[in-house]
Amino acid sequence: PNETVRHASFGGGGMAGSDLGNISSHKNVRIAAVAEIDPGRRRQAQQRFKTAKVYADWREMLEKEGQNLDCVNVSTPDHMHACMGMSAMQMGLDVYGQKPLTHDVAESRALTEYAKANGLKTQMGIQIHSSTQYRTAVQLVHDGVIGKVKEAHSFSNKRWGDANPKPNRKDPVPEGLDWDAWIGPAPFTDFIKGYYHPGQWRKRLDYGTGTFGDMGCHIYDPTFKALGLTYPISLRSEGKPPNKDNWGFDAKINYVFPKTKYSEGKNLPVTWYDGGQRPPANVTSLLEGKKLPGQGSVIIGTKGVMLIPHVGMPELFPKKDFADVEIKKVEGESHWHQFIDAVRGTGPVPSANFSYSGPLSETVLLGGIATRFPEEELTWDAPALTFKGNKEATGLVRRKYRKGWSVKGLG
Repeated sequence: PNETVRHASFGGGGMAGSDLGNISSHKNVRIAAVAEIDPGRRRQAQQRFKTAKVYADWREMLEKEGQNLDCVNVSTPDHMHACMGMSAMQMGLDVYGQKPLTHDVAESRALTEYAKANGLKTQMGIQIHSSTQYRTAVQLVHDGVIGKVKEAHSFSNKRWGDANPKPNRKDPVPEGLDWDAWIGPAPFTDFIKGYYHPGQWRKRLDYGTGTFGDMGCHIYDPTFKALGLTYPISLRSEGKPPNKDNWGFDAKINYVFPKTKYSEGKNLPVTWYDGGQRPPANVTSLLEGKKLPGQGSVIIGTKGVMLIPHVGMPELFPKKDFADVEIKKVEGESHWHQFIDAVRGTGPVPSANFSYSGPLSETVLLGGIATRFPEEELTWDAPALTFKGNKEATGLVRRKYRKGWSVKGLG
């Protein structure tokens, strides 16, 4: 009635701090509560949002504040995304969830289906999706400027992996940090200083999703949107596999997607590269000497080639063929405000809602599974959430939650 959205955050610092800043900049938002497991970040959150109620345990926050909230953001390590997001949605709360949507493939499907079935407003935290740069790139493909797309290549020079085994030690848990709650539904491990919290968890198989999970949802996004992709038919990794505990480096993952109205041919090949892996010379030569950025995509069409830097305006090649083509910029908007306006009922369905970002996350997470089966082609049965003829790979699609952390519909 008073037009104010009552919002709560899972997480108080790091990416959660950034999301909170952008969400709270909307004039119709009041930050009502924050759940933050780290005592230092709890103090920072309380100083920043003096009227908000700050909790150490997110479950307590939902229990005590849930009935008085409208929406939440989930901006924590990947392994907590699903249980927090689903728990909030089951209380009728709209959810802004950081990328990747979840840690496991089956979790992404569960959140996507629940949100759709219950008419919830959702948005995944791939904020560049709403930028002028990415929106313009998508529109160029939709307008047929480079023709029908024959293949696409996406890449990131980040290296969220670790070739070393986990250290054989156990360190004291910092005072005020509930380590068991940090682990949540994931397999338990002893605290090791500097190894998981706050910044290195992305490298660990059970808690993060590696380079691909960190950057894939961002960099694949304009290609995914522009080509109207959903689920791949098959995929094959050519990089080194992870070790027992940690993600590997230098992934190259070959995806095959079904044909869409924007592509040419029976199927559409899309390749991912990270770390030291880069698109081959026959792709980079199409850029006429232009240095490949550290991160981005190259989309090859029947009429030309588009380079999408991460983050920058798209460029068209060959230059001579597009000398007279004016690239019309598509106006960007705040990704966070778009979500809040949808929650208030004053804006359209968010463009990175879970019906779009769920399949995008699944695609990225499937790539992580593929790295464990190098040089093996995996055939994906999307409706059944299984890899045809590969029980071991299918076993990685979902995992059982740790005792005491079950959430209805998950684990």
